[in-house]
Amino acid sequence: MTEEATPQPEDPYGIAKFAVELDLKEAHEMFGLPYVIFRPHNVYGEGQNIGDPYRNVIGIFMNQILQDQPMTVFGDGQQTRAFSYIDDVAPIIAAAIEHPDSYNQVFNVGADKPYSVATLATAVAQAMGVEPNLKHLPARNEVVHAFSSHTKVQQHFGGLIKNISLEEGLGKMAEWVKRSGARAGKPFEGIEVPRNLPPSWAKLVVPTN
Repeated sequence: MTEEATPQPEDPYGIAKFAVELDLKEAHEMFGLPYVIFRPHNVYGEGQNIGDPYRNVIGIFMNQILQDQPMTVFGDGQQTRAFSYIDDVAPIIAAAIEHPDSYNQVFNVGADKPYSVATLATAVAQAMGVEPNLKHLPARNEVVHAFSSHTKVQQHFGGLIKNISLEEGLGKMAEWVKRSGARAGKPFEGIEVPRNLPPSWAKLVVPTN
């Protein structure tokens, strides 16, 4: 995916994010307010909420390992993503205000190299010092292959990009996770439309009274 492609979100989550981008663009055109839009993807690292049972697959995997549970994978695990260590994302966002040449533009930011979720699970297990133990769940409705081009952000912020490898990033996060310990997840409450929720998510939902 490149910044030039017109987003075509297919769920309320994506629509909400794109609406914010459009709002910022119009605020600039109407009132002259500058903005910078970053589109990070699959960010992980120390300090992440590993107790969230719905988001951030690396945190979910590590939390499951700490609790001697299998790592749960949707479908066959061959869907691919690029997983972005926090130090390759946060410094660029923080520095944007000092780069006027980036104003009023959109940037993909994150890792370049995609991995399958199954390969990721093996790498997470290695970082945590255990043998991989996977439990395959029914596939969910999702894009199979999704990763971004970062040519544009490299042109504007190249000196800040560290290109931290997946192995290095997972190692740093694993050290922090082992010190911090497992966390209990908090289920969503009051879901009004449970239709099409993945079965594993539906089990976690607290029903509306």
